[in-house]
Amino acid sequence: MKNRAEGANVGNNVAGYIVKRLVWGVFLLLAVIAVTYIVFFVIPTERSRFVTRNELSASDIRTAIGVHGSVFQEYGQYVWHLAHGSLGQSYRGHVQVNSLIANAAPVTGSLVLGGAVTWLLIAFPMGILSALKPRSLFDRAGMILVLAGISVHPVWLGLILSYVFGWKLRLFPLGGYCDVINPPPGSECGGPVQWAYHLILPWVTFATLYGALYARMIRATVAETLNEEYVRTARAKGASEWRVLRSHVFRNAMLPIVTMTGMDIGVALGGTIFVENVFGLNGLGRTMTRAVQTYDLPIVLGVLIFMTLAIVVFNLLVDVVYAFVDPRVRASRAVDAEERIRGEVAPRAKRAFAESVPG
Repeated sequence: MKNRAEGANVGNNVAGYIVKRLVWGVFLLLAVIAVTYIVFFVIPTERSRFVTRNELSASDIRTAIGVHGSVFQEYGQYVWHLAHGSLGQSYRGHVQVNSLIANAAPVTGSLVLGGAVTWLLIAFPMGILSALKPRSLFDRAGMILVLAGISVHPVWLGLILSYVFGWKLRLFPLGGYCDVINPPPGSECGGPVQWAYHLILPWVTFATLYGALYARMIRATVAETLNEEYVRTARAKGASEWRVLRSHVFRNAMLPIVTMTGMDIGVALGGTIFVENVFGLNGLGRTMTRAVQTYDLPIVLGVLIFMTLAIVVFNLLVDVVYAFVDPRVRASRAVDAEERIRGEVAPRAKRAFAESVPG
């Protein structure tokens, strides 16, 4: 009976924690919507510098979105349109912004998620082996690679990879995107194999910086966890080294990595602009760049709202996973525990970056 009561209490705590994070996510989304309304609808702009005389009458964002009236009426209509998924039409071509985002979002999603998997596949083995063999030849060689990965710019790296592996060696395509689910009829560019084949170079380019940072962060967290008292106690009890690493070191050391991954995925969405432009990927970043250059405000607004929604939803999913993985978050003070754990990530990240300098 006691175990059942404790299990019910843990379930209630997790449910309460998830509800609080969901409410916070909705509040954040509404705040961003309010800010975008002020920036795009209230602050005056001089459109005549960016569009021709014939386009001037058609380049009104109120007409494109479909809002009219006083400030409060416009804001209500604006929120109503967003709640129903209506993002208006673009200035040029009068294309539905929804369709533009629907075509660009899978490209950016494939780039970000595939890049995240790539940088974790790079960082985990390098960071763990460096922590298990500190100041070894492998560790010092890893530090050199980490410094190179942190220093290199994604545009330069993407151009070099395209030139060497795409143009000279012809091992990978220079750019383009293949639909993994619905390829065009009769097209050979489609399916999981072609999808991954065309994204290998973009993934490597996108993952280099984060892979280097995460390798040092994983090294720092694993090295710190190896010196904890419960690890020494497990070894004193006669547990095998693999069991100590699996049950005590890796699980506790990876908790800050889960938090950082959730936060960095949101940041990485902004970094897709460079990679998409280098490899000719028509994702959200490239769509946003073109819209800014042509002063197509409905597209800019739609991409901003969609990316905000994606970041809020992904962070909510990470918080849910964190609640089930970490027993400290499942405790009665779930939110306080999580905030305390998040506060531990920044010092570890700073130590990891400081330790990346060989010496």
